[in-house]
Amino acid sequence: MDPAVQQTFNEGNLRANAAYRAARRQVTIDPITRLEGHGKIDIYLDEKGDVERAYLQVPELRGFEVFSLGRPAEDMPQITSRICGVCPTAHHMASAKCLDDLYQVEPPPAGRKIRELVYNTFVLEDHALHFYVLGGPDFIVGPDAPPAERNILGVIAKVGLDAGRRVITTRKRLRELIAYFGGKVVHPVLGLPGGVSKGLDPADLPRFKELARDAVAFAEWTLTVFKQVVLANPDYVEMITADTFTHKTCYLGMVDAQNRLNFYDGRLRVVDCDGREVGKFTARQYRDFVAEHVEPWSYMKFTFLKPRGWRGFVEGPDTSIYAVGPLARLNAADGLATPRAQAAWEEFHRTLGGRPVHHTLANHWARVIEMVYAAERMEELINDPEITSPDVRRVPTAVPREGMGVVEAPRGTLFHHYQTDERGVITMANMIVATGNNAARIAMSVERAAQGLIKGVKDPAQIPEGLLNRVEMAFRAYDPCLGCATHTLPGRTPLRVRLYGPDRRLLAEQIQGSTAGESDFLPRVG
Repeated sequence: MDPAVQQTFNEGNLRANAAYRAARRQVTIDPITRLEGHGKIDIYLDEKGDVERAYLQVPELRGFEVFSLGRPAEDMPQITSRICGVCPTAHHMASAKCLDDLYQVEPPPAGRKIRELVYNTFVLEDHALHFYVLGGPDFIVGPDAPPAERNILGVIAKVGLDAGRRVITTRKRLRELIAYFGGKVVHPVLGLPGGVSKGLDPADLPRFKELARDAVAFAEWTLTVFKQVVLANPDYVEMITADTFTHKTCYLGMVDAQNRLNFYDGRLRVVDCDGREVGKFTARQYRDFVAEHVEPWSYMKFTFLKPRGWRGFVEGPDTSIYAVGPLARLNAADGLATPRAQAAWEEFHRTLGGRPVHHTLANHWARVIEMVYAAERMEELINDPEITSPDVRRVPTAVPREGMGVVEAPRGTLFHHYQTDERGVITMANMIVATGNNAARIAMSVERAAQGLIKGVKDPAQIPEGLLNRVEMAFRAYDPCLGCATHTLPGRTPLRVRLYGPDRRLLAEQIQGSTAGESDFLPRVG
């Protein structure tokens, strides 16, 4: 088709769709932006122009659990790191821990500490990505700024070239440490059953000690930036603490023996919406506490607390919905194990009214506090005398059957579970990822934000873009990875067929064989 004709046709389709959606009182944000993966938000208005329903829909499908079948288990750290190019180290490390359990072997101290060093480096680098590139622009540049400015370039324009250079340079240096051990940063080759593939050469120790010191300074500087830009702005504080962005759910996070936050190893602790501990379990026990619910309108699975049973998308004392990630981890822990992070944790809860904190947008503050903890933990590990030991792996000898591993990914708790035959060939693989753990609360957050922000709309096409971006902020606070969350097919998603007339006017829309409207297909979230 001639390009000019094609453009005219496309413009006609856009006009027809806009008119069609206006008649149906529907608003669609497609695609949603500044996240990992693909999705859209459909908002349905009632006759008064208020939001009746809102859905975050995830249309993509990956399939990693299926095509892992028949592969050697030792390939899984490399296979699963391909699920996501943003958080490959999380899948790689969860898989390596799963192999430890599968082959019944414990890494030597140096191997374990190198894993934790790499992992905390990764968490710091990934949190910096979200703060400065994905979520941060909503605050640093402003939620109502033009879309072209709500990005890293807009952030640099606000904070200055020197600050932008510091962010980019620090992330580059952190990634170099990951690549040093893993061979490359995007898909590392580091974790093996029983340890790691490479130790730390004592000759390289000085430069990594310098990096760790600089990382602590960078994390503390980022916390200062957050306080100056966000907490010093009354409008932002009001938005963070508003009911529109608040949900009272349970929280899940990994803790050490003293109930302090740990990203790499520990037990999983669950607290309810009043902060009371309602469960604590190991990776081996996850199936006793975590179950998955499916809805026909998304490829994401919705996890819930199995002892309480699925009770729907509701909040409050009896809810079975829980959250994971930075905010959840600070709520689930009784403290942090490093001094600067502990002081920041205390200020966080003191400022926001005690524990637990239920404000979704407070995830951004919690994420920066975790940056401080990760940097301090890096410094502790790089100065550990055992870190340069050449004894970095124990070769397994047991016959594999079943293994389970868990880490705290930047976005929240990540479970890997494999079963094999006696040769170590995968016969079953299950991965419950952070965004899956958060899926139910994210769905609730999107609807709550839409209902709180969009009222009395006469013409859906006239809703300001900045207002729709504030709805997107409800999911963006979780830093979701939809590619990670859609690796299995839980149910069905709509097949949409649209029929246009010769004047390019939309005549009919059919969804999964029904001529009913989309709202008839989608069940209510709230």
